[in-house]
Amino acid sequence: MIRPMQAHDAPDVLALLNWMDDAPEREVFAPEARALGEFQLECEDSQCFVQEGEDGVRAYCALSPFRGGLVLEGPLADPGGALALGALAARAVQNAEGLPVYAFCARDNVPVRAALEAAGLTPMHTTDFYGAPVASLARAARTPPEYLLGTELPFELYRWLYRAAEDTWAGRLDWTAAQYEAHCARPDVRLLTLWRGERAVAFAEMELCPEEGRADLTHIAVHPAERGQGLGRALLGLSAAELSLFPEVRTLRARAHDHMHAARALYTRAGMTHCRSIVTYLLEGEEEA
Repeated sequence: MIRPMQAHDAPDVLALLNWMDDAPEREVFAPEARALGEFQLECEDSQCFVQEGEDGVRAYCALSPFRGGLVLEGPLADPGGALALGALAARAVQNAEGLPVYAFCARDNVPVRAALEAAGLTPMHTTDFYGAPVASLARAARTPPEYLLGTELPFELYRWLYRAAEDTWAGRLDWTAAQYEAHCARPDVRLLTLWRGERAVAFAEMELCPEEGRADLTHIAVHPAERGQGLGRALLGLSAAELSLFPEVRTLRARAHDHMHAARALYTRAGMTHCRSIVTYLLEGEEEA
């Protein structure tokens, strides 16, 4: 039976989340919390559904606000609830009220991918993740001749370079200066810039996750007119050198969508190892009249 999740279902859902964590191929977009109270707080803004079996909850799915639309959490099911994957995804999508619905899952999660596509979601792209020890990447840290290294970038230059470097980036083009300044003031954010004279030509942005022993290279941007000069490789090494100031951060992780051939080549040449692949799905929202 598929029904809305109730408070007493939380321990069973947490058990499902831990089951997912045990194998990379089971990965789906899901709540981060693994403690009861934190999980209940995280679910407050979500529409959550479960499939109930004789032994309790066997499958879970939810809709949560995301980028002006919704994101599908799950569907997630242990072997006993696997048959509910498609029904759960369809039930959640029925509650989208015309908003776009995103979903994310491991490339090798074949049952969930089939359930998402049966519910009307379409694969958009695959994102590959790469990782390497900070110490090994930092050995290549060199500021290229004729360039200067900085740790700040004025808002208008950031937005200009962000737009010029990759035309599919859109998430921050509508930021205000105040939003940008608040982001850069976060203690887990690091920004490195390369300048040629008074012109910013490249930047690398990182977010530290010390509790997980890693940092994420969230953006690396090189202006098209400056490509072919090794600036991407330089920024990768300089970013690792910056992370060396944080002993708890041992690994640098980067990502590249399937159309980003230059980024993929950069990470591979730098000695980074492919570690996971995530497929992004979308059910487009209804057009307003």
